[in-house]
Amino acid sequence: MDLWQLHVFCRVVETKSFSKAAALVHLSQPTVSSHVQALESHFGCRLIDRLARQAVPTQAGRLLHGYARRLLSLRDEAEAALAAHQGRMRGSLIIGGSTIPGTYLLPAALGIFKKRYPDIGVSLRIADTGGIVGEILAGTLELGVVGAEVKHRGIFQEKVLNDQMKLIVPAGHPWARKKRVPLAALLKESFIVRERGSGTLQSFQESLLRSGHSLDEFNVVAEMGNTEAIRQAVKNRVGVSILSTLAVENDLATGSLRALAVDGVDLNRSFYLTYHRQRSLSPPGDAFIRVLKDHLAAR
Repeated sequence: MDLWQLHVFCRVVETKSFSKAAALVHLSQPTVSSHVQALESHFGCRLIDRLARQAVPTQAGRLLHGYARRLLSLRDEAEAALAAHQGRMRGSLIIGGSTIPGTYLLPAALGIFKKRYPDIGVSLRIADTGGIVGEILAGTLELGVVGAEVKHRGIFQEKVLNDQMKLIVPAGHPWARKKRVPLAALLKESFIVRERGSGTLQSFQESLLRSGHSLDEFNVVAEMGNTEAIRQAVKNRVGVSILSTLAVENDLATGSLRALAVDGVDLNRSFYLTYHRQRSLSPPGDAFIRVLKDHLAAR
């Protein structure tokens, strides 16, 4: 077993294809197959089921994939640390963001970072808060920015920005000209929520709990997997929802959507820089955090 074999194996698992993996690593398909077979021989078990149209990891293959990603991340960290020791900044940086910071905050910070450190390859993964935290714990992400606090002893979080959530209604809604509505009235409206694991949903539930209420009291008509789907659903009058004003900035400016406060419910929340408490940050990770904080302070 060596790191190159693990790299090839990860490409097969992630693309679900020997031919696609071969193209990515610039090898022939038979050579890719031989690398995977060498790993299977080393571990004494099948790692990939070669189905008609897909290469699917077995249970052992999924287990190895998790460890392989961590080993490859540690390799990248070692290369970056040695380059920094010699006065150079190079390597790669893989970060994550929950939906709102990942879509509306991190891309701009990454643009600044790339201009400053052009030799560092960057990758941004967007998932819900639970997914980002899970990848940080697994070692496949170095750090992330999420929209909810996480209670896990292996996770360190630092508040980096306040966010304002509001009740979002379409133009033409009876409440569109109001600035705020009573919670009792909102409970009767058709309401759309994010999927479980979302930082937006978690923050809203915590706000309700502090005011003595729960989501069970709402007339929930739909659950959707991302903010963009909810934005479009509100525009098409499926229902109303609680969203970050960052996600609907343009719609609020054009007047197609309106943002209201809800009496008795504090909808303010924070975004949290998140990373593993027991893992040292790589030099690119440290540099990105400095860029991110400067960028957010300038907003």
